Amino acid sequence: MKIAFFDTKSYDKASFEELGLRNGIDFKFYETKLNEDTVRLANGFDGVCIFVNDTANKAVVDALYEYGVKIIILRCAGFNNVDLKATEGKIMVVRVPAYSPYAVAEHTMALILTSVRRIHKAFVRTKSFNFSLNDLTGFDLYEKTVGVIGTGKIGKIFINICKGFGMKVLAYDKYPDKNADIEYVELDELFKKSDIISLHCPLTDETYHIIDKGSIEKMKRGVLIVNTSRGALIDADALLDGIKARKVGGACLDVYEEESDFFFEDYSSHIVEDDVLARLISMPNVLVTSHQAFLTEEALANIAQTSIENTLEFFKTGKCKNEVASHE
Repeated sequence: MKIAFFDTKSYDKASFEELGLRNGIDFKFYETKLNEDTVRLANGFDGVCIFVNDTANKAVVDALYEYGVKIIILRCAGFNNVDLKATEGKIMVVRVPAYSPYAVAEHTMALILTSVRRIHKAFVRTKSFNFSLNDLTGFDLYEKTVGVIGTGKIGKIFINICKGFGMKVLAYDKYPDKNADIEYVELDELFKKSDIISLHCPLTDETYHIIDKGSIEKMKRGVLIVNTSRGALIDADALLDGIKARKVGGACLDVYEEESDFFFEDYSSHIVEDDVLARLISMPNVLVTSHQAFLTEEALANIAQTSIENTLEFFKTGKCKNEVASHE
């Protein structure tokens, strides 16, 4: 089995190369992302392995099918970058539904603690031997209300972490888990009552810009908005306006709507032309990490293992338990 592996990073290669060899899978690693300009690199391969910022739109899918590619292996949980209607009846799409929900949930709380206790600012100060406490005042999480949008595996783990801090949890999910000890409310109530709002839902047509100008207007003044899920859940322009108006007290973003142009790469010597991203990063109450919530040793091992198992299952049986169907 020959698999073209796109958007390769050193940690990807270390996780996949040896495991692939042991299972008869020959990975060809490309640093470039999959898109309409690079899809020709997949010619002659049995499958492609892609990540969140690769593009598998209709044009790419049609080209892959023409080249004889039989499977798209997503080494992530999300699949919004794949045109599933275009793949239907042509190419199998598989994913890693849960590689380490603990990694993402823990990173979410790390962002919150860093933001509300000004740890990032204190770190920079003490590096210059500045031990002043001015402007480092935070607030207790105890008895604060956190609104959690999305109660899948990651959302549930994050809720348990919040309960450990003595926080009150309100949750919204289109498909609430009636067996879980979770207080579900409608979105408007969650927006109105939450001191912190954390996003843990997939990106769909319904959740696109679930945080926008209208929803921000319903929130408490000084609310902290956290997103470790998908960038387009938040209208970045509306978020920036909310911060400038002092309606939003802060934001913690591990994802960004237009991140595919920047995240996972070093732009420290370049001028970033995305004015909204540049403004957000410049804000003292905005904390941005570059889609690293998933990045733990355990998660990388699980991603590689599940991706290999998905590939082997498909080529042996023509089916896969982790197939992504077009109706999802």
